[in-house]
Amino acid sequence: MASSSSSSSSSSGIGFVGLLTIVFIALKLIGIISWSWWWVLSPIIIATILIVIILLIFLGLIIVPIIVSNIKRGKRKKI
Repeated sequence: MASSSSSSSSSSGIGFVGLLTIVFIALKLIGIISWSWWWVLSPIIIATILIVIILLIFLGLIIVPIIVSNIKRGKRKKI
């Protein structure tokens, strides 16, 4: 008797930002809100901007120390 016990969990579905955007779009299309499309799509825009900022900070924390380390190492070799 073969037993297959794999504990893989995958999360699929729509998140809070996607659900909020869909609600805003539906409300805009049926005329309940008269916001600009910029405000209707703002959850996606704000989430994208936050992700880009976090990635830039993360890359800065990794790349800047490497560059500084290489510059210091290069100065030592010249002496």
